Amino acid sequence: MNLKKITIIALLVVVQAAAVLPPASAQAAATSGNTPVVVQGEVVQQDGTAKNYTEKLAAQPQVAPNATTNPDTNSVADPAASTNVQPSPNEQPSTDPTGTEGSVPTDTQTPDDSSATPVDGTETTEPPTDEETVPATQNPAPTPTTPSTGTPTKTPNATTPTVPTFDASTTLGTDKLVLMINGDKMYQDGQTYTAAQPMAAKDGVSYIAVRSFVNRVGLKLTYDAKTKETVITKGADELRFKLGTDTYTVNGVPTKMKGTSYQEKSTFMVPLTSITQALGIPYKIDYKAKTITLTISSKPTASFTVSPEKIIAGETMVTYATKSESPSGYDIVDERWEGRQDVFTDPGTYTITYSVQDSKGQWSAPYSQTVTVEAPNQPPVAQFTTDKEVYRMGEPVNYTDQSYDPDGNLPEANSRLWENQKGAYFVSGPQNITLTVTDEDGATDTFTKTITVTDEVLYTQDEYNALFVPIGSKFLFDGGSVPAMQKVARYDTLGDVTLYRSNSPESVFGTGKLYEDTINGKVRFMVHHANYTKKRVTMYVVATNNNATPATIQTLDSGFGGPSPFATAAGKVSVQRYHQSVIDGKQRTTITLQPGESKIILTDLNKVPMADKTVISLIADVDASQPITYSTLMVDTDVDPIEAAKTLTTAPRDGVHNRGTYPLATKIIDVFEPVGGPTPTKLIIGDNKDDLNLTGVDAPNNLPESNLGNFGVLYKIHLDKVAPNTLITFNGRGGKYAGWIVVNGQLVELSAQSMGLVGSALNTSSEAGVVYRTGNNTESVDLEFTPAPGSNLSVNLIFSQMPSLKQ
Repeated sequence: MNLKKITIIALLVVVQAAAVLPPASAQAAATSGNTPVVVQGEVVQQDGTAKNYTEKLAAQPQVAPNATTNPDTNSVADPAASTNVQPSPNEQPSTDPTGTEGSVPTDTQTPDDSSATPVDGTETTEPPTDEETVPATQNPAPTPTTPSTGTPTKTPNATTPTVPTFDASTTLGTDKLVLMINGDKMYQDGQTYTAAQPMAAKDGVSYIAVRSFVNRVGLKLTYDAKTKETVITKGADELRFKLGTDTYTVNGVPTKMKGTSYQEKSTFMVPLTSITQALGIPYKIDYKAKTITLTISSKPTASFTVSPEKIIAGETMVTYATKSESPSGYDIVDERWEGRQDVFTDPGTYTITYSVQDSKGQWSAPYSQTVTVEAPNQPPVAQFTTDKEVYRMGEPVNYTDQSYDPDGNLPEANSRLWENQKGAYFVSGPQNITLTVTDEDGATDTFTKTITVTDEVLYTQDEYNALFVPIGSKFLFDGGSVPAMQKVARYDTLGDVTLYRSNSPESVFGTGKLYEDTINGKVRFMVHHANYTKKRVTMYVVATNNNATPATIQTLDSGFGGPSPFATAAGKVSVQRYHQSVIDGKQRTTITLQPGESKIILTDLNKVPMADKTVISLIADVDASQPITYSTLMVDTDVDPIEAAKTLTTAPRDGVHNRGTYPLATKIIDVFEPVGGPTPTKLIIGDNKDDLNLTGVDAPNNLPESNLGNFGVLYKIHLDKVAPNTLITFNGRGGKYAGWIVVNGQLVELSAQSMGLVGSALNTSSEAGVVYRTGNNTESVDLEFTPAPGSNLSVNLIFSQMPSLKQ
């Protein structure tokens, strides 16, 4: 054979050997000092196509064509075991990564009788984070040989690397599973097992053979042929993996893995952390010993809940709802309780413990709860005294409430119900007075006391009312006498604030824009609407800057009431909060609107959606640096109010109630002449005669409008000289009235229920609410008042002289 033929044969041998060498071996050889060989040829790819290539191959050790050297054992192994080897052109991946499609393959795992001396290494004390990876063993490059030329050459002896060993007996009787990094050995309960494929490191991610790992951990493995997913279950947890993806699902939630799943010799490989993290399996890494130690708990778990939350000794039947499961799927066959009682006979703190046993005989860790058992409720005690036992007619009765709750505090609201309790009695004879108290648990007690009223008269009913009915309470009087009373002389001036009144339609039957106008400077909003759309809606005030420069809006004072099913209640609360805001001066905020920008203002209005047949009421003052377009909207809860303000047209009026823009909406009333004295006098508000309505315009229709009742107007009343011993009362003339008034800086209710009269409002024109009493000297009195939306006007302030005190 001539030299040319020998050269060709040698090249063919080299090409054939290179075709089966793994890239890792080729790379290792390429780094040696041998001269590479340039090879040209054609490779059949996995898709069946041919690809021409030119490669430089380093000289390789003389090994079997289908083998590579394992540096950990210095023995020959199948090159397909390498994690970097691609399938040969004629080897296609199985569509079922766990074995035959529709079934679960068996990865051979056999206990290994061999044992090794433990490596003196130190484990990490903390499990690695997601960024920590298990390093692959660095395979030393085998000693290359010179390509054969017909003359044998000597191969230097390779140095056998040190292989860490592990003593399987150290896992006996523990819940530890030990994996060898880059190895196929697993140690559990004193036994050594061999995985179908060694643990592999790819791009810094550790992969394990799924079935081999699952069998050791005690999980359930199935294959879903329909979705082509490998399914791992542990109790109620389910993990689903698909071949060739870096995403899996954890209880139905797509979750990213640190690497992409793949198949190695019909063995499905996934990142180790995809299972440990999803199922909460803790682990430690010992890099020196090249081990990963997982803590595998196969014990069942137990828990329970106790109801009801409040347990009364000797009364409450306690219910226990248990929950238990086995992570390995074993049946729960027994349970054990400590401290459980269905009815606790004595009050105190009790610890209850619950454990379960599975069919393997394993008991769960005890699960404990502490419950507090309360003593049975002690009913309250109703008790009161009066300052005397015998009274004259009209003589004030002073009550001292001595009621108490032996095991708590009586709630302030709705805990006391009086019968026949009056400030004074005007009928002689015995009077039975009864008090019933109720504690937080609904227990009640009743106490009745009898006093005696003689025939002697100390005060008449009217005298008593004028002298003793508390401020903010009400009394009955002759309302028919009011029209004939003399009017006080008044001097009215108007303050520079514009009223924006959105009150028509008051009952809104369809969503939309309810009012809109462009106003400059100080604006007072009075917004009062009822939802009759048969659905939940939201109210808004949207401010739009149509100027060429930025504008600021400062909210000065604001009061909001509702949503409420009662119009008078919503109006009363809005007035109270508005006046309190003026007194406090703490609710002020500022926003800036860029040119063309819209924002929602007065946001208390839209915090809570309105249910059907509920009412909202708002009174608020703002101050804008430029003309601003304000839009009142009632829209569906999912509608963008900013966009709605641009497109909606204004709804028509209802023909009964009022809307409009009214300048000069603060009325300053000065009364300079003395008031009080023997002859009662009055000051009238909201009648459109003595107190004229504001005039303005309904902006959307550009029609003149009168502010009926002057709702939204703030009255500032100064009484310069109020005579000594003068009673100031508030009397509604148009119907029911519920609201508040500020007297010398103090809020006074109009009017709270009083002894002998019920209801927190002035219900008829014959009820008068006590506003103020002067002392023994002439005083000046300042009042601030805005009519409460939902109430009725007109109203009168009445000034009358009080009778002299008697003994």
